[in-house]
Amino acid sequence: MPDHGAMERRNFSSYLTWSDEDERRLIVCTDVGMAEVLPGSPYPPSGVGHPSAYKTVATGRVVNEYQLVYVTKGRGSFTSGDRSWPVLAGSVLAVFPGVRHSYRPDPDSGWEEYWVGFRGPSADELRDSGFHSPTTPFFPVGVQQSILSVFSDIFSVVESQEPYYQFRAGALVMVLLAEILGRARKAEQHSESEALVERAKFLMRENVYGTMSVDEVGEKLGVAQARFYESFKAYTGMTPYQYFIQLKINRAKELLASGGISVKEVAYRLGFDDQYYFSRLFKKKSGVAPSEWAGN
Repeated sequence: MPDHGAMERRNFSSYLTWSDEDERRLIVCTDVGMAEVLPGSPYPPSGVGHPSAYKTVATGRVVNEYQLVYVTKGRGSFTSGDRSWPVLAGSVLAVFPGVRHSYRPDPDSGWEEYWVGFRGPSADELRDSGFHSPTTPFFPVGVQQSILSVFSDIFSVVESQEPYYQFRAGALVMVLLAEILGRARKAEQHSESEALVERAKFLMRENVYGTMSVDEVGEKLGVAQARFYESFKAYTGMTPYQYFIQLKINRAKELLASGGISVKEVAYRLGFDDQYYFSRLFKKKSGVAPSEWAGN
């Protein structure tokens, strides 16, 4: 069991205020807290200070914000929409605005939970793009010190209430989301698929110069192209082609920044037969033409 660091309290909550300026930011932190629910005790705990609208969490409720609830001890259950999951230590429960949900610990085990609530344009954009979706609100990521550390940082920022604390808390919520979603994606992959992708990335790095194609990378791995593409996209979120091109563009930036080498020579070294195609691709990926990058 990881050490929870500075989190010595076992029951507290803070429901935050924010200004019009905060509201215009990408994410506003609305509430944070943690609770240790002992076996046989009521849920939600009576000493945490939840507003009345939040006290129906065990029987079912709808809220107008996003929440991430991290259960680190005990077990229980979680329902979101028309689906349910058994909750074990290391589970993250994602709550979405307007989606009816409920969760609670088993009476004979209790549980320990950490949570943060938030809202804002960036949260809506992540939901609308499907990156953080109500269709996948449950993440069995395990008890991770890295996740607990981000919660601890959020709690510290909220408690300090120093200038721009809402800005800092919102940025940390994004870090927390990235940590959870990244660990969930990695957990979905079989170890064999992970090894395949890592070998592919190594081959691409080793052959960033020259004309080796993505299909040739798959052939060297000795697997069917369909499996290669599917495994790579599932693990990295990018196609092999997108990843390989980005490697080449990054290497082109290094070569151009070093000086003394023409755009044509950079394109040739990186396996592009057409200098003008390379230049268009470079500008699309970096926002500036290679000649401008070399001049900076």
